[in-house]
Order: sequence, then C-alpha cells, then structure tokens
Amino acid sequence: MRRNRVVCRVLGLLAVVAVCVYPSGTAWALQSASLQATLTPERLGKGTTVGFGFRIAAPADQVPPPLTGVEVSYPVNLGFALSELGLATCSPGTLEAYGPDGCPANSLMGYGTALVEIPFGPLIVRETAQVTIVRTTQQSGHLALLIYADGETPVSAQIVFPGLVLPAPAPFGGRLNMAVPLVESLPGAPYVAVVQFHSTLGPHHLTYHERVDGRIRDYEPRGIPLPRSCPRGGFPFAATFSFLDGSNAVANTVVPCPPSGSRHGQPQRAPGQLPQLR
Repeated sequence: MRRNRVVCRVLGLLAVVAVCVYPSGTAWALQSASLQATLTPERLGKGTTVGFGFRIAAPADQVPPPLTGVEVSYPVNLGFALSELGLATCSPGTLEAYGPDGCPANSLMGYGTALVEIPFGPLIVRETAQVTIVRTTQQSGHLALLIYADGETPVSAQIVFPGLVLPAPAPFGGRLNMAVPLVESLPGAPYVAVVQFHSTLGPHHLTYHERVDGRIRDYEPRGIPLPRSCPRGGFPFAATFSFLDGSNAVANTVVPCPPSGSRHGQPQRAPGQLPQLR
C-alpha cells in the first residue's frame, strides 16, 4: 500500500557526507525561472492537449530554494470546462493509498515529469519523479486536481498535492494554482528543490472507458477546445513561483498562432521549449 510519506533510501555514504559536511544553516541561491507551453495539436476550433513546463535556475554549483507554490495562467477561451476530461473523480485518500492505478481511468487528466535537486554538503544529487494528474471533487464550484509525484532513488517518495483552476484577469482565461509541499530528504537535511517540471493536460496518452450496448469500449477523450480564432500575438501563458525563503519569480511565454491555412495542426513550440525529461 502506498502512503503519502517520504521513505529515505539514501546510501549510507551519502548520509555520512550530509551529516559531516552540511552546515546548520542554508544560504539559498538567487534563482530565475522560465516557462514553456505547447498546444498539441494546434487546430483552431478543435480539441488539444495543453503542455506546460518550467525551469528554476540557480548560479553554478548552487541549489535554488524549495518551491512552495506555482500559479500558471492560461489563455482566455481555452475550454477546460468543455472538454471530456475528468468524467470521474479520485479522492486524496485513494490516491495516497493505491497510487494512480487505484483511481478510475476516467479521472486521469495528464502526465508529466519533475526533476529535483538535493544539496548534501558539497554534493548536488538529482532525481526524476513521474507525475500523474487526476481530477478530484470540486471545491467551491472550481475544478480541482490532484498531482501525484512518484520518486524512487535516491529518495523514495510518493507525494500528493492539490491543484485548483481559478479565474484570472485578462488577457488570461484562468489559472492553475498548485501548492507544492516541502519534501524532506534526510532528517535534519535540507528539503528537495524542484528545478524542472513538465506536464500535460489533455487526451494525449489517455484512454477512457464507456459502456456501449452492454460492453466496455476504450476511447480517447476529447481534448481541450481551442477558440476558432487566435488572439493577436498568439496564446499567452504566465507563471508565478513562490519559494520557502519568501522570494518570488515570474515567467511568461507565448504559443504562436498556427500558420494561416494550416491543415496539419502541428504543435507550435514556444522559444526555449522544455523537453520532456527521460
């Protein structure tokens, strides 16, 4: 049974280094942030999968402060409420106990990856976690999500944290608010720091089930509808990042409008698009 806790499996040598070298106080690095977004496919008036990712950068050989919150604002007229995503819901207790496999298939909203850094004295240890996003019960009439991050080594952790889709001022249509929990690496050692994140919200790699004439049929859910016209200058995205030391960072990006008369709906990449971690 999976539980929402951190179970440290760091090698003994690494633990010794952390205890012997890690100082009692931590001086966090001055960080910067960048944001990337994709619409796949980008066919106006049709369904799409929204991809978004960010990087948190610190000076060489330093680790940024732990991330505590992210807000990603997305373009107006992006039809989250009109998609066929999240036809079922999954409770936090079920996700914590059994992982995404314990949730209804029709509650899945997207997948992704996260990269974290852990400072152990002079060493910086990196770990990739797999991310799954599911729908949960609405909160005060707002679409609510659960983000499940599963890391294996050097720190074994299964973490669940909430996301909420809220209104946003123009030129944005809404914002995804995520409260990022602090994850302990070793008792008395620093928290892990998120330095990269990439995720999708949409039908890409999703399989839903429905009953037709008494039989269960698999199908790909409809994507998030794009408006029939592209905003002047493209589809804007923005993000605000909050850190444990009280600092903040902001980042913006734009997904360009598709070429006039495009029939193929190829994804439009923003400059410096974040590649998916492997």
